Amino acid sequence: MDIEAYYRRLEEFADERDWEKFHSPKNLAMALSVECGELLEHFQWMTEAESRDLKNHSDNKKQQVSEEIVDVFLYTLRLCQQLDVDLPGEIDKKMQKNAHKYPADLVRGSAKKYYEYKK
Repeated sequence: MDIEAYYRRLEEFADERDWEKFHSPKNLAMALSVECGELLEHFQWMTEAESRDLKNHSDNKKQQVSEEIVDVFLYTLRLCQQLDVDLPGEIDKKMQKNAHKYPADLVRGSAKKYYEYKK
């Protein structure tokens, strides 16, 4: 995945439509929240099993969910771009931080928060 290529495509898309003026970090964060809500809406009344089974579907529902996931991703990328966030670098740092907060041998099979474990 070439993040820089996606950044360029997003910037070109916004420039062609004169949307840069709307893409403040505040507006992008709000739009991201809306898209997350639209993604959640698809799962609202599903059981756990139904939500897991969605990956096996080739119907319109899976396509709709896929499109919402992409919307969330694109708004996230655009927000990173506007705030000059090094997304790959920040992902690496966050994964290291999470590995420290949630050591596999200590947390395996549990959904507790990191502060609930005795280290």
